[in-house]
Amino acid sequence: MHVTDFLPDRGMVTVDQFVGWLFEADGVDPSADLPKWQKHIDGLRDAFIRHMGSNSVEVERLGWFDN
Repeated sequence: MHVTDFLPDRGMVTVDQFVGWLFEADGVDPSADLPKWQKHIDGLRDAFIRHMGSNSVEVERLGWFDN
């Protein structure tokens, strides 16, 4: 699976949704061992916000669409 499998056709995507989809696409449930995964979750959240400039964006801004 790939994170794009979880993206909606339109609307907003939050940082927490996106990070959750990244883990789900890799078949990982971070809640099963949150202390192990928390630094990765935090890093992915920080990267999303840094690159997208917000903690939520229109799905089209994620760039995986053939427009």
